[in-house]
Amino acid sequence: MRKESHPLVKLAKDAIKEYIKNRRIIKPPDDLAEEMKGQAGVFVSLKKSGQLRGCIGTFAPTAKNIAEEVIHNAISAATRDPRFQPVGLSELEEIDYSVDVLTEPEKIAGPEGLDPKRYGVIVKCGIRKGLLLPDIEGVDTVEEQIDIARSKAGIYEDEPVELYRFEVKRYK
Repeated sequence: MRKESHPLVKLAKDAIKEYIKNRRIIKPPDDLAEEMKGQAGVFVSLKKSGQLRGCIGTFAPTAKNIAEEVIHNAISAATRDPRFQPVGLSELEEIDYSVDVLTEPEKIAGPEGLDPKRYGVIVKCGIRKGLLLPDIEGVDTVEEQIDIARSKAGIYEDEPVELYRFEVKRYK
């Protein structure tokens, strides 16, 4: 028997299920849990059999509260991640969900201000930005973290970047 999910994870799960079944976007609960209030960037990650199945999020808030941010990013992670086919109805019970609520990114002078287990990174070059969440399995060094974020943004190794770090509160 699975343990009860955190309210943000349950919200992500409910949003995906309703959207896939009925193409409807759910409303946040009337009585928002404390973690659903306020505004923040949010990432929703989906895994199936331990493998990434979708991950979409926002660097900064785009909705009026965290609950709405979770709903929209959950649906996007399940249906709009360009790396994967949309999640099908038959897969819903096999998926593990996690929700990361981001702190405000802070600019740092260089890689020495990073720790891949504690901080996520944003690399920026002009209008191109790449983000990598912290504590990702298989990403053990700051160099790997920055390289992956550069790659996501299409920023070449020899191009100068601005670095930002952030922390997350991860809910599973």
